[in-house]
Amino acid sequence: MDPGMFDDTTSEARAVHNRVLRSLGMAGRMAMTFELSDNMRATVADGVRHRHPQWDETTVEREVLRLMIGDKLFGEVFGKDRPGR
Repeated sequence: MDPGMFDDTTSEARAVHNRVLRSLGMAGRMAMTFELSDNMRATVADGVRHRHPQWDETTVEREVLRLMIGDKLFGEVFGKDRPGR
């Protein structure tokens, strides 16, 4: 982990944070990770809908995927056409 990541966190707070994460166990940490991923995807989709209110859900989902995996991989999978174009 980047040592500069906690520049604004005391060592006591960091220790509590680490204790809480350990207490969740592997399954709890995985569940938290998947929930954060789902929340990020929903936030990206909301942003796409805001920028392109005329797009249907299929187009929104493809644009979210493009934003998450990048143009190169998206192009390899779906061809050169970007969603909504």
